[in-house]
Amino acid sequence: MTNKLTIGVVALARPTFDVPYAKQVVTSAWETLQGLVVNIAGSKDLLFDAPAVESVISVLQKQRLDLLVIMQVTFSDATMTVKLADSIDAPVLLWSFPEHRSGGRLRLNSVCGINLAAHALTRAGHTFSFLHRDADEKETLQVILDSAKAGNLKRILAGTRIGVIGQHPEGFDTCTYDTELLSSLFGVSVDFMELQALFERAKWIPAAETDVVYARVQADLGNLEALAQEPLRKSLKIYSALRRLAIENKYNGLAVRCWPEMFTEFGCAACGPMAMMNQEMIPCACEADVYGTISTLMLQGLNDAPAFMTDMVDFNPKDNSAVFWHCGLAPLSMADKEGPIRATIHSNRKLPLLNEFSLKPGRITIARLSQSKNIVRLVIGSGEMIRAPMSFSGTSGVVRFDRPVEEVLETIIMEGLEHHVSMAYGDCSEGLKKLAAIMDIPILHLC
Repeated sequence: MTNKLTIGVVALARPTFDVPYAKQVVTSAWETLQGLVVNIAGSKDLLFDAPAVESVISVLQKQRLDLLVIMQVTFSDATMTVKLADSIDAPVLLWSFPEHRSGGRLRLNSVCGINLAAHALTRAGHTFSFLHRDADEKETLQVILDSAKAGNLKRILAGTRIGVIGQHPEGFDTCTYDTELLSSLFGVSVDFMELQALFERAKWIPAAETDVVYARVQADLGNLEALAQEPLRKSLKIYSALRRLAIENKYNGLAVRCWPEMFTEFGCAACGPMAMMNQEMIPCACEADVYGTISTLMLQGLNDAPAFMTDMVDFNPKDNSAVFWHCGLAPLSMADKEGPIRATIHSNRKLPLLNEFSLKPGRITIARLSQSKNIVRLVIGSGEMIRAPMSFSGTSGVVRFDRPVEEVLETIIMEGLEHHVSMAYGDCSEGLKKLAAIMDIPILHLC
């Protein structure tokens, strides 16, 4: 994350339970939280009544919280929990603690308290997540961290600006978008400009600026001299125009109509320029796919690393694999360094600039903000990118999903999903699930 996450913490209890033991539980939980590289706000003091909670609320309201952890240390009624959720602008994580079955006194009755709180929050219209684990369990910190990342991502999306350049191609219903829905659901704003305006900007990029970009790309890919130079330099001008546009308008991402006019009118490919933007974490989706850009931003926000949008173009039940491919859109950091990495031309249009390489092996997460069946859903999948020869020209990789490939394909087709998904390296699935819960969006599990 660019900035440190901030987590607010409160500990609710009642004095009629085992207070000394409850203090031990809170101390252990607080020490566990110190293991996260985050800012911790709040108090480890047990809060027994409304005045104590009010004093902590006044402190936490001054913080910009990514997550509010309400530790239900002992049983208590739901009044204070609802008050906290009403008063503090942050996603809520309810944390209860397992009880040792001693045959004697029920010392905490923590989970019953969280049950009461969950019912009250649900009736009050609040979303929340929950954790029922001891502080020293291995998964505890990861659950809290994923929840905080999801909360941070919700805030990022609320201030997100997407620049759309040109209309999506005719018949590409997968790339339609609803500006009012995006605004009401996420707080995302969308600005539209005609493709010709981008071309006009690109024409006036100084040659000296293009020379600098040329040298950088040559260092990365190494074979620019083998390409036709005039369309190559036009492609580099498109990169500079996209980058300037994003900076000037504070766009978090772009969605670009990349064909046919980019080839037929301006005379180059946009794939390489958009791959460079993806590497710089200003994601660019081809075919003016706004929801694809947002999906990429989600993965990027959770992973703090480049992500990109891809097609799924081949499914092979015999070896249980699929191919992710796009003309040349993948960021350079995703290249398998054991294979060739080079610049190339578009396979159909025969113009530069495209990245060409196989995707590196590693764990991946797949995401798509989907509109299929006229329902906004978050599609989540996962798998393993395996080392393999380049499947097709451009950027491609061979994937084994965490589910038989035939079942994945059946889900894609029968659910009417979009032809684009976004992918990132690493495991972002839990963060995506928590984001969907926070925003009350249904999930469709691809894997």
